[in-house]
Amino acid sequence: MIALRRVLGLLAGIAIVIGLDWAGRLGLNPYIYGVLVLCAINVILALSLNLVNGITGQFSIGHAGFMAVGAYASAAYTVYASPILFGPGYASSAWLTAGAFLLAILVGGLASAVAGFLVGLPSMRLRGDYLAIVTLGFGEIIRVAILNIDAVGGARGFAGVPQRTNLAWVLGAAWITFVVIRNLMKSFHGRALLAIREDEIAAEALGIPTTRYKVTAFVIGAFFAGVAGALFAHYLYLHTNSFTFMKSIEIVIMIVLGGMGSLTGSILGAILLTALPEVLRFASSLRLIIYSLLLIVLMIARPQGILGRRELSFPKRRAPEAPRPTPAS
Repeated sequence: MIALRRVLGLLAGIAIVIGLDWAGRLGLNPYIYGVLVLCAINVILALSLNLVNGITGQFSIGHAGFMAVGAYASAAYTVYASPILFGPGYASSAWLTAGAFLLAILVGGLASAVAGFLVGLPSMRLRGDYLAIVTLGFGEIIRVAILNIDAVGGARGFAGVPQRTNLAWVLGAAWITFVVIRNLMKSFHGRALLAIREDEIAAEALGIPTTRYKVTAFVIGAFFAGVAGALFAHYLYLHTNSFTFMKSIEIVIMIVLGGMGSLTGSILGAILLTALPEVLRFASSLRLIIYSLLLIVLMIARPQGILGRRELSFPKRRAPEAPRPTPAS
């Protein structure tokens, strides 16, 4: 019965995602549709970074570097490898195009996961500011290296990447990211990550292999950052200016604003920080001032973020209480 309910829930989720995509294409302004796509991509980035910063308690500020690895790896796969694997005319078939795009997303995620492992294995022995400096340096190294690779466009940007990302793909990816990280948090391994966040020395004294768990969280976070990068690469023109240090800071602000350790808080923070600058475009001269003041006021009034470490959830219906037996007279 539980398995049937999960299958029905999965099918209902797929139907809702496809329905939202079609409704968005038919009834929404293309500009609003584009903002919704970027909101969902930023939700994936915020959730993946929250696994490292909020749940595991580390401090990484190089998430844009993993996003760049996934974006350029998937774009290079689509441009160079897909025509060889699926044939030159594979784009004429909707099923082959969807399969090739799904494989491109996985390539981007796996490339970022490998990069996350290579960076995380030596750097996860560090803590605090030292870890932040290492991840910051990694992000800048990746960006500068891509600028000098002519095969992916170099400083000109990577032209010729087909636009295949739509609202259905990004909503589905955001939903999968949320489900995977939520289930991880509820598992034994998730409890170990939370123990590392609360007190790493005590967790190690209890026998938890802290370095292995931190590297695992780093690799999973990098994988989903690569997925977000792959979706971004197939939606907008791909250039290294989209993966600067400020992009990493923007993702950090999203999870701080929503609440460190709160998955629904990360979703809320990502949506707010993506949509708010667009809403404030009516005051173009004061937009950045208003935007900054709102963030400052929120951080003063609610320093732990909008949700803190709490999660938004639907209230559960209580089962009716059985009637109490009347005492015998």
